[in-house]
Amino acid sequence: MSETNAARIVGIDLGTTNSLVAFMQGDHPVVIPGEDGVNLVPSVVAIPEPKKIVVGNPAAKHLAATPDRVIYSAKRLMGRGVEDIQDELKLFPFHLASDIQPGEVLRIQLGEQQYTPPEISAYVLRQLKKNAERYFGSPVTKAVITVPAYFNDAQRQATKDAGRMAGLDVLRLVNEPTAAALAYGLDRNKEGIVAVYDLGGGTFDISILKLHEGIFEVIATNGDTHLGGDDIDNLLIAIALDDIHGELKLDLRANPEAIQAIRKAVIEAKIVLSTSETTRIAVDLPGGQPYRREITREQFEQIIKPVIDRTINPCKQALKDAGVTPEQIDEVVLVGGSTRIPFVRSLTDQIFHLAPRNKKPHIELNPDEVVALGAAVQANILEGGSKATEDMLLLDVTPLSLGIEALGGVVAKIIQRNSTIPASATEHFTTGVDGQLNVAIHVVQGERELAKDCRSLARFDLKGIPPMSAGLPRIEVKFLIDANGILHVSAREQRSGKEAEIEVKPTYGLTDEQVETMILDSFDNAEADFQQRQLIEARNEAETILTAIEKAKSNPAWRELTDEERSQIALLSAELGVLKEGDDAKALRDGTEALDKSTRRMAELMMETAVSSAIGGQTMQSAGEKLGDGPTAPHPFAPAEIK
Repeated sequence: MSETNAARIVGIDLGTTNSLVAFMQGDHPVVIPGEDGVNLVPSVVAIPEPKKIVVGNPAAKHLAATPDRVIYSAKRLMGRGVEDIQDELKLFPFHLASDIQPGEVLRIQLGEQQYTPPEISAYVLRQLKKNAERYFGSPVTKAVITVPAYFNDAQRQATKDAGRMAGLDVLRLVNEPTAAALAYGLDRNKEGIVAVYDLGGGTFDISILKLHEGIFEVIATNGDTHLGGDDIDNLLIAIALDDIHGELKLDLRANPEAIQAIRKAVIEAKIVLSTSETTRIAVDLPGGQPYRREITREQFEQIIKPVIDRTINPCKQALKDAGVTPEQIDEVVLVGGSTRIPFVRSLTDQIFHLAPRNKKPHIELNPDEVVALGAAVQANILEGGSKATEDMLLLDVTPLSLGIEALGGVVAKIIQRNSTIPASATEHFTTGVDGQLNVAIHVVQGERELAKDCRSLARFDLKGIPPMSAGLPRIEVKFLIDANGILHVSAREQRSGKEAEIEVKPTYGLTDEQVETMILDSFDNAEADFQQRQLIEARNEAETILTAIEKAKSNPAWRELTDEERSQIALLSAELGVLKEGDDAKALRDGTEALDKSTRRMAELMMETAVSSAIGGQTMQSAGEKLGDGPTAPHPFAPAEIK
C-alpha cells in the first residue's frame, strides 16, 4: 500500500436520493464508480431476509415486492425526534418502533429488526467506502461528508455518528452549497455573493453564500423538503396511468410492477426531453399490451410548470433574508439532476436576472456529482494537497462554545459548540449604564453559564460610544472562525459607527482530554449554574426597572399619578430592593412583575407626553427611551448587556 493511498481522504455526498464518493485525481476531482460501473449509489437499504443487507441499486429492486423491508430517504430522519417527523411519516411506508419516547432516537422497523437513521446511513456510507477501497486497492478510513446548510447540530452529529459506524473518521462536515461552490473553484475569488440552486430528486434548497477572503458564509437558506424530480416523475406517471385507463381500459394504480415499469419509461422520456424537442413514452404492460405516447418539450414544460414554479418563492425569500437583490448575486450554481431541464435553467435566469447582466449559471459540471466533487476538493485541502493550504490547521467543528461575558458575569454564547467551521455569527447587545462611553468585551470559551467558570480567550475595549441612556446603544458583536481555526471578534456601535476588533490565536489550544473535562464539568454543574444564571438575570431585570422608575420621577407623568398609585409604586420598589439582595430568583421575578404592572399607567402617560411634545414641534423622544428600552413597558430588555 502506497503512502499516498494510506493517507487518502475521500469526499462523500450523502444524499437524500443518491450518494457518491469522490477523490482528487491530480488537479481535478473525480467520482468513483460502484461495482455496477454507475457513479450514483441510490440511498436505499433493503433487508430482504434476516442479517442480509443490500444497498443501492440492488436494494431499490426490492421496493415493489417487499416495501416493508426497504428504507429510503433516511437522511430526512437524521437527528430528529418522533415529534419532529409526523408530516414526513405520512409520505413514507416506514413503521417506527411502537415504544419510542419523545426525545429518544428514532428506530425504524424493517422486517424483524429495528434500525436507527444513522445506522441506515452507515450502510450507505459503508458501500461508498467499499467502492473507494476497491478502486484504490487499499483501505479508506478518512472522509469529508457534505450536509445541507440548514442541518442543525443534532443532524450534523447524527451524520458524524453514521460515518463512525461505517468505519470512517469524518474529518469535516461541509455544507452542500459550499461544496458546490468549491467544485467550481469560486473560493479563489476574494469577494462575492453566490446563489446555489439545488433541485434534487426529493428536495429543493436555495442557499445564498457570502465569500470573503476565500471563506464562504451561508447568509440565508430556504427551500422545500418535499419538492424535486420525484414530483415531476409522479405527474408523468399519473398522466400515463390515466391514459392507460382511458384508452386500454386497464387500471394499474394498484399494480406495483406496472408502476415501476411506467416510472422507468417516463424518467427516460424526461431525460431525452432535456436535449430533444420530442420523444415517446413506451411501456410494455402486463399481458403484453403496449402503451405509446408522443410528448413534446412544450407539453412537458406545461405539465411541470406548477412544480418548478414552487421554487420561485423560496428563492425570493432567501434573497430577502440575505438582504440582497438579484443583481447583487455574482455567481449562480445549479445543483441536482433536475437542473438539467431547460425550463429550470430558464427560470433561474429569470429569478436572478442573469441574461440582462450577460451572466450564465454554472452548469459545466455534472449537477448530480458537483457536491461530491466539492467534497473531494475539501478533502484534498485537508490532505495538504494544495501548496496554498498545506500549512493550514483545519478543524471540523468548534469543540466548545464561544461567547462574551455579559452583565452580571453570565455568558452570552455566540457560536455554539459543534458548529462546523468556517463559522460566523452575529449578536446585538446594549449598554447597562447611562452615558457609558466604553464597553469592555471579554471573549470566553466553554459550556458553563458564568464567565468565571469558562476559559478566558481575550479582552478588548470598544471606545468612543456617544453618551446615551442605558439600553439605547446598539452594539453588533460578530464572531468569525476562519479555515485556520483563528477566531476574529469585532464590535461595532451601529449609531455612531465606532468599531474595534481582535484576533484570537490560537483559538483552541486545548487537548481532547481538556475539552472533555470542560464538557463534563458543564453537565455536573448544570443545575447549579442554571440557578445562578437565573438569579443574576432576575437581579439585572430588577435593577433596570428600579433605575427606570427613579428616572421617571422627574417626568411630568409622575405628577399626574394619584397619591395611591405613587405610594403603591414606592412600596413595591422598596420590597423589590430587599428581594434584590436575596437569593430567591422566583420571588425576585414575581416582585419585578408586580412592580411592572403597577407602573403601566405611568408608561402610558409618558407616551402621551412624548406624543404631545412631538405634535408641538419638539423632537420626539420615545417613552421607551425615558423609561428604559421599550415604548410601552418599563423594562423590555436587550438580549444581554455588555459588562
